[in-house]
Amino acid sequence: MTTMQFNDRLLGLQDKLLYFALSLTANDEDARDLLQETILKALTYRKQFTANTNFKAWVFTIMKNTFINNYRRNQKTRNTFDGNEDALRVAYKRNYASETPEMVHSVTEMNRYIERLDDDFRIPFKMHTDGYKYKEIAEQLELPIGTVKSRIFFTRKKLQEMLRDSEGSYAN
Repeated sequence: MTTMQFNDRLLGLQDKLLYFALSLTANDEDARDLLQETILKALTYRKQFTANTNFKAWVFTIMKNTFINNYRRNQKTRNTFDGNEDALRVAYKRNYASETPEMVHSVTEMNRYIERLDDDFRIPFKMHTDGYKYKEIAEQLELPIGTVKSRIFFTRKKLQEMLRDSEGSYAN
């Protein structure tokens, strides 16, 4: 297969590869990144393609393996996170130079409210604030993705009510 034929076949698969990437990542931006990385690897390892074999399967296997390797790398990174600080405090530190006593108190109070929630709502919410995607939460908890999304949504609403109620009790 010539370089031109190889490139034409690769570009011809681009739409199908993007669709497959979307099915793997469930995120448009991540899917486009995966597509770009797959095309780059296919071009880089073009010489390893065996003529008269299934070109489409070869390219799709590159994409699947790239996705799996990236997922495993992200899991290792997530697992090495120092869990000594609260996720909210870490997110706050990224945006501001120092913590104020009010902020520390607010985070502590918010964590107390979160701990009061039923496990059905608390666990998906904490996983979401820890950076897990809806799909990952659904798979780990063996729930439909719609259930996970609604539980996180209702948890936010419940926390807003709890905070509103606590502000009202301070005003009295």
